[in-house]
Amino acid sequence: MSIKTIFILSFFILILSANERIISLSPSITEIIFALEKGENLVATSSYSNYPPQAKKLPIIGGYTNPQLEKILSLAPTLVIGQTFNQSTLEKLRRFKIKTLKVKLKTIEDIKKSIALIARKIDSSKDAKLIQDITDATNKNSKTDKPHSVMIVYGLREDLRNATYIAGHNIFFEDIIHSCGNTNAYTATSTAQPVLNYENIIAINPDQIIILHSHATESNVDVQKALESWYKLPTNASRRGNISIVDKDYIHIPSHRIALSIGVLCGEMGLYK
Repeated sequence: MSIKTIFILSFFILILSANERIISLSPSITEIIFALEKGENLVATSSYSNYPPQAKKLPIIGGYTNPQLEKILSLAPTLVIGQTFNQSTLEKLRRFKIKTLKVKLKTIEDIKKSIALIARKIDSSKDAKLIQDITDATNKNSKTDKPHSVMIVYGLREDLRNATYIAGHNIFFEDIIHSCGNTNAYTATSTAQPVLNYENIIAINPDQIIILHSHATESNVDVQKALESWYKLPTNASRRGNISIVDKDYIHIPSHRIALSIGVLCGEMGLYK
């Protein structure tokens, strides 16, 4: 079926419904829309949109980095909301006269501004509390009484010889580190995603290492062996026993649930010895 045919059929579907038909291109946006109490207007979302449970029942239009244009058009959306990395897809959809909204969800301030922007676009008045919850979490978390350098690692692996991804600069994880009264162990000026090998990790020498682990996607990892690998590296964190694992399904998601992530990560930093 050609895209033109799909688009014509979409208009017939659209006539049958006067409600807004929203498609979310990322799990974060899906969560925000449900939190704004407009989940009933969602007609599809991306892979890994698992929260709230109702999101799992929605059709999937592909991965959040490679959504399927024909699938989106076949669902006759009146609004498609994506992130900055969805720029190309959103541009194509605008050629079909479909309304789009692009949001940035990189820092904590980005998240708060995007919640307000989405709320205005979908006519929700529920954004104030979500934003206030994030602000409260940032302001009220317990600051460490021993400021130190923290390295946040994405994913738990047993082999640390190459490709260890960590939190760099201008991202909400760094915001959380700072809000807890600490510093990011990664000090290089590069704005690219930091990818380290074990020699780089030793050179950075973090005081504390927090590893973000997802049992759902990393179920085959032997947690004990992975921890042993980290403790073999000669760092301040390993010498003082300041290596921990956080396994929360929301920890990587830049949505309103960042308020929970702030509490959990600041709690881990408060355990620094």
